[in-house]
This record gives sequence, structure tokens and C-alpha cells, in this order.
Amino acid sequence: MNAMRSCSSDKLKALLLATDRSEYSEGAVREAINIAGKCSSKLYVISVIERNPAYVYETFGTSIMQEEEKEAAAGFESVKKMAAEQGVSSCETILRKTSEPYRVIVEEAAKNKVDMIIVGRRGRRGVEKVLMGSSAAKVIGHAPCNVLIVPRSARVEFGNILVATDGSEYANAAVMEAVGMAKSGQNHIIALSAYFLENELENARANIERAIEVAQREGVTVEALTPRGKPDDAIVETAGGRAVDLIVMGAYGKTGLKKLLMGSTTEKVIGRVGCAVLVVKTQAESSL
Repeated sequence: MNAMRSCSSDKLKALLLATDRSEYSEGAVREAINIAGKCSSKLYVISVIERNPAYVYETFGTSIMQEEEKEAAAGFESVKKMAAEQGVSSCETILRKTSEPYRVIVEEAAKNKVDMIIVGRRGRRGVEKVLMGSSAAKVIGHAPCNVLIVPRSARVEFGNILVATDGSEYANAAVMEAVGMAKSGQNHIIALSAYFLENELENARANIERAIEVAQREGVTVEALTPRGKPDDAIVETAGGRAVDLIVMGAYGKTGLKKLLMGSTTEKVIGRVGCAVLVVKTQAESSL
């Protein structure tokens, strides 16, 4: 039973669900429909037929393409039926064919002015096999909006939210996003800023103080944590130990590379946790 009884944000007017028609998309499909139903959002559903390598289609092109189109159509019908059952009044399907799936997903997100992209995650076998170089990582890196990554069995309940901050502008935006969601659902948040070296503790405390200020300003209670260790380890351990429903993080940290996530704390966390992760792309407002 999903504990999301009301909408977590009044900004979710339109959502884009990206599905690869595999079992790894099951969590993303389920939670995208749930969020769209609770928030009265328009739901766009995109499925991409990947035309790569080219020689396969040159040799067997017609039969393979027709089979994949039939599979996509059946998948769309299933999603639309589920959406209707959950009270989603507007569900539009999009089928694209390309050798670069992430590009068309990002294009459709921008074209339809969606507020969030929702994608699945392929397994839990280490970040190299989960996101490195994959379409999901590229979608996150290039998306014009926030991206919600949902593992197959995860439930997006917004009841126990963990926000991680390193003081960067994107982390500050993540704090504001988490506080806004907690306020909407009358929940509290856990704010975490990890440090590895002793001389980093003061900075971690300062990051947490800023998060506390934002939360208190909005009337949201916050539990502050400054654990010692590598940031991804601290976030993953805390999320598991506190039964966290959702982790909110910035797309890039102070040392991150824009447009790419390879090796970043955000990517490592996504690859390891069992709960959903909301990656915030919007830059922080100056009021933080």
C-alpha cells in the first residue's frame, strides 16, 4: 500500500515516464502512474526502439521493427489501462526510433515542458553496470528537469525523505525540493552532509545549518546528520538504516562534471540503494 495519500508538489503538472518495456521499468511505471493520479498530472509515456547496430536492421530490419512496434503498442495499452484505473485523466504515448534513446527522451521532455522524468534502474550490481554510460545516466545528465530513478521494487512514498548536501548550488536546490515535499505531506526530513577528513567537519556542519534554516523557515522539522566517511557510503548506509523512502540529491556536486555523472556521488548512490532517488536539476534560488 503506497503511503502517498496526497500530491507531494503543486509543480508536477506534467510527467514523462520513460520505459524500455523490460521488468526493470516496472517500478517506474507503477510509481509514475501513482504520482500522476495523486497530483492530477498529465502523463506522457515514451518508449524508444533502439536502432543499433545498423547492420541488424539492414539484414532483418522489417521483421525486427514490426515485432518491437507490436511489443511497444502492447506496453502502451497496459500502461494506459493502469493509468485509467488510478484516475489519470490524461495519458499520451510516444514511440520514437533512434540509435541514441537518451536524446529523444530529453527532446520530448523539453518539447512537452514536463516537470519530471521518471525512469527505472537496471539491477543492483555496482555502478559500472547500472548507470555508467547508459541511457539513464545520460538522461539525468542532459535532462531539462528533475529526474526520478525508481528501482523495480521501490515505492515512492515521500514519508521518510533523506536529502544529501555538500553545499553546492545543486545540493542547495535539492534541500529546497526536499523541504517543499516534506511541507506538502506534513513530514520531516533527514538532512545529511558527510565529511571524510577532520578538516572537512566544519564545512559539513555549515551545510547542515543552511538546510536547517530552510526547513525551519517553512515549518518543516529536520534531523541533522554529519557522519564521517565517503559521501556515497554515508548516504547509502543512512538510507538503509533509517528505512528512507526517497533520497533527494543534486545532479552535480562541487567536483561534479556537468552533463555527465560518471564517478559522481549521485551516480554511486543511485547504483547502490534500494529506494527511489530524485535528482534535482534546477539551480538553487538566491534565497537559500
